[in-house]
Amino acid sequence: MLIDYIFELVIKIINIPYASFGTPSFGGGWGRIKNMENKTFTISVYSENNVGLLNRISGIFLKRHINILSLNVSESEIESVSRFIIVVNTTEKWVHNIVGQIEKQIEVIKAFYHIDEETIFLENALFKIESSLLFDEKQIQNIIKESHSEIVTVARDFFVISKSGQRAEIESLYDKLKPFGIMQFVRSGRISVSKAKMEISTLLEKLS
Repeated sequence: MLIDYIFELVIKIINIPYASFGTPSFGGGWGRIKNMENKTFTISVYSENNVGLLNRISGIFLKRHINILSLNVSESEIESVSRFIIVVNTTEKWVHNIVGQIEKQIEVIKAFYHIDEETIFLENALFKIESSLLFDEKQIQNIIKESHSEIVTVARDFFVISKSGQRAEIESLYDKLKPFGIMQFVRSGRISVSKAKMEISTLLEKLS
């Protein structure tokens, strides 16, 4: 088709290796890559957790002037394999190319990327509030209940609220608590699982 020919020609002109568009795993098919619209993508990287890998992965984004919105590193479902969850807002063409560059790192086993509709995701947040407000301001108790948050600790001078959910839910809770005074606030990076199966375990079995 004419549009396929034009897209391949553009890739050659801007000097992106055509082969790099065939390696990374993604959910939407080749046709979706032609969409140049900016979207939020969640990149999952399975790797050995070696010193220096995080710096090199960050450098891939820095080189292309793409801001990392969120980053989380944890153990994965596979023993001795770590999982990076990286959130970016860019075009699918660029995220596809970036995932291909990440997979060139020797410690990386496999990388995947998904749009929001293909994942189940949330963030975690902690709010430290003056303890007297818990008893003096009934509205605080109502806010906690209505937001489906929970109190994880109560001390003489403060108590801590924990909230899990999507970013908009956490920001809404922040806005409601702010007038009462927030002593400390911290929010984690995104954690997510894909709705579709990721064939990482099968891949490792083939390599072993």
